[in-house]
Amino acid sequence: DYVGETYLFLISEFEEDGRNIVISRRKFLNKEQEKGRKTFLDEIAVGAQMEGRITKLMPFGVFVELFPGVEGMIHLSELSWSRVEKPDEIVAAGDVISVKLIGIQKGEQPGQVKITLSMKQVTGDPWETVNDAFSEGDKLTGKVTRCTNFGAFVEITPGIEGLVHISEMSYKKRILKPEDVVKPGETVSVMVKEIDAVKRRVSLSIKDAEGDPWMDVQEKYHVGQVVEGNIEKKEQFGYFVTLEPGITGLLPKSGIKKSHQPSVIEKLKPGNTITVIIEQLKPDERRITLGPGDSRDEGDWRDFTKGIQKSLGSLGEKLQQALESKKDR
Repeated sequence: DYVGETYLFLISEFEEDGRNIVISRRKFLNKEQEKGRKTFLDEIAVGAQMEGRITKLMPFGVFVELFPGVEGMIHLSELSWSRVEKPDEIVAAGDVISVKLIGIQKGEQPGQVKITLSMKQVTGDPWETVNDAFSEGDKLTGKVTRCTNFGAFVEITPGIEGLVHISEMSYKKRILKPEDVVKPGETVSVMVKEIDAVKRRVSLSIKDAEGDPWMDVQEKYHVGQVVEGNIEKKEQFGYFVTLEPGITGLLPKSGIKKSHQPSVIEKLKPGNTITVIIEQLKPDERRITLGPGDSRDEGDWRDFTKGIQKSLGSLGEKLQQALESKKDR
C-alpha cells in the first residue's frame, strides 16, 4: 500500500560516510508529535473549551485525549450536574465530548502535566438560572434520587434537586417512611412550593400536585348526612373515621353514647366499616365531627314526640277553656 508514496523520515543512524543509513518513520512521527504537544500545551489556558475523545473509564472518573499524547481527566463529580454513581451511566470509551479546562499542574516527572477537565461546566451552573426556569406553583415531573428519614430528594432538571418533606407526601394517608410512597429511581409529579437560589434549595410537594381533597369537601358532605367510613384509629377520646382517602372525621367518645347500641361500636376495630352522621363540618380547620349513624333516628323520634306533645298541649288548652266557660254559665 505504501509503494510509490512519499513520506518524511528521521535519520536515526548515519555511518560509513553515508554508506550505512538507518531511517525511522516512527521516530519522526514521535518527534513531530512532541513538537505539536509542546505547542498545544503552550497555547491552552484554564477556562478554554475544546473537544476530546474518551480513552478510558475509571471508578473515579474518565480520561480524555485532547491532542495526540495529551490527556486530561474528568473527575466523577465533574461529569454532570446530576448525581452520577459510575461514569458509564452517561459516557462510554470512544465518545467525543466537549470539555472545559479547569486546572493545569506540573506533574512529578519532567515535562509531565496534569490537566483537570469538566464536562458539566460546559453547560453552566443550572442554579444560576433556576428562578428563570421554575416558579412557585409549577407542576413538574422529576426523578427520586434518594430517601432520608425526613423526606425524599427529587431531581426536577439535571443538577437541580428539591426536597419533598415527609409532611408533603400525601393528603390521603399518614406517612411514617418516605419509602412507603416513593423509591429512588421512580418518576413522580411534584409542585414547586419555594425556591431559594442563594441557599440552593427547592421545596417540593407531592400531595399538592395530586390535589387537596378538602378543597371540595363542602360539595360532597353536609351536616346531617349519613355516610359510611372505615375506622382508622381508636383513641381514648374517640375514633378517627376515614370517609374517603384524605378525609378523616372524629367520632368523639361522648358521641358513641348516643347510639342505641354503643357496645357494638366499642367492639369495632381499625379497618372495620361504621355508619356515621356528620354533626359538624369545618373545612377551614380540616375538621369533621361525627356521631353514630343511628343517632339521627333517635333525634327524629324526639322531634316527632315533641310535635305530639305540642299538639296535645294545644288540644288540652282548648278543652280546659271549654270547661271553664261551661262553669261560668
